[in-house]
Amino acid sequence: MLEDISGQQIKDQFKKNKRLRIIAFSVGGVLLLVLGYFIWYQMFFLPANEKSKDSYWEGLNYAKKDSTEVAVEEFRAAVRKYDGKVGGEVAQFLYARQLMSQGEFKKAFNELEEVDLEDSYVSVLCVGLKADCQSEMEKYSEASKMYLEAANMIDNDFTTPMYLHKAAGCAVELKDFKKAKKYYKRIIADYPQYATQKDIERYYASVKYIK
Repeated sequence: MLEDISGQQIKDQFKKNKRLRIIAFSVGGVLLLVLGYFIWYQMFFLPANEKSKDSYWEGLNYAKKDSTEVAVEEFRAAVRKYDGKVGGEVAQFLYARQLMSQGEFKKAFNELEEVDLEDSYVSVLCVGLKADCQSEMEKYSEASKMYLEAANMIDNDFTTPMYLHKAAGCAVELKDFKKAKKYYKRIIADYPQYATQKDIERYYASVKYIK
């Protein structure tokens, strides 16, 4: 049989028991933090995150018109304003791409390192662009590894053979013809349509007999 416990008894016990007070305050603090985060997420983050998705369209319009400088400024502003939100991350990806078109490969690589998107396809392209930056800076060993990473992230008929092709190009630059042959043979065997379109047989023939 449960004892009847009055409110006064609870108050007295709370005053006497230091450990109980610490536990109560700790639990209360955690609940306040959780509640505060929930309110912030619902009232501020979600609306701002949704709004951020429109932040990069202006920059895209300028990029399509080849107004690179203006596009760069638009993307940079969107990154500053919406960093950490979906629109801000996409803007940073596009900002890096514009920097690449200006030959700013080191800056572009650093920007791409900061991009954090859940979209798996964009993530593949992001790794691929980082590899492009490394390749342009003649860091072929690093570029080759990143191209392979991008190729193997999502197996498909577009990005996989494209990045294998680029990895093979880096291998040729490094005079690692064994790897180059391996990548070309994989494209020919597994991605025949791409192999035909890009004349991969010709690339393979150019390294086939080199040891």
